[in-house]
Amino acid sequence: MKRRSLPVAAALAASAALLLTACGGGDDKSSDNDKIAGADQGSETPKESAASSGTPTEGNSDGVDLSLPKDMNLVFDWDKPTDKNEAAAMDDAANFFRAIYHGVDKRTTKDPAVTAYSADGGMKYAKTQIEAWIEGGWTATGTLRHYDVSTRSSDNGTSVEVAFCADSSKFFGKEIRTGKVLTTEPSAEDFDHYKIIMIKYPTTDGLWQASKVFVETKAAQCQ
Repeated sequence: MKRRSLPVAAALAASAALLLTACGGGDDKSSDNDKIAGADQGSETPKESAASSGTPTEGNSDGVDLSLPKDMNLVFDWDKPTDKNEAAAMDDAANFFRAIYHGVDKRTTKDPAVTAYSADGGMKYAKTQIEAWIEGGWTATGTLRHYDVSTRSSDNGTSVEVAFCADSSKFFGKEIRTGKVLTTEPSAEDFDHYKIIMIKYPTTDGLWQASKVFVETKAAQCQ
């Protein structure tokens, strides 16, 4: 089988040094009382007001432009939890990924959406991902599906772990210069498992930022 689409592979490779990659195959035995990695981290101040850019997309109430081209489809096949904070953190974890691909589309790592929905390690991850697409001369096309979500709150209520699977088997790179779509055959490379540590932004009601990103590639539990 062919490997995953070249831009996706390059983006993951470029960000490998920034990720804390989980070991494959094991079940997560953590209890709700365990400490969540990154739970005590503060968040960076957004450098631009959320009201300073664009038209909000569905599910985004912060006034940040998260719009994507019609051929770049991010699907979040998620059921919201009953806990208010966990539901808000889940929404903004989705917005974090929308912000990354908005930056890919706009060809910039300085997008206000990235600043709004990420901090610390999450911001480094987002910028490294976007840079890999820009440097390769690619944009994205197709459908990237996120599913099998779970949430877990820290004891102090200021951070939430949002864990989920991602299927990129129908999501490809597209050369900007030629418009050529870099299709691949489906393989285990298409399935990743994420754990995103979302932290509550202290001065803005309801805003959560991605502060850490944990990724398991070729995740068996997602296939």
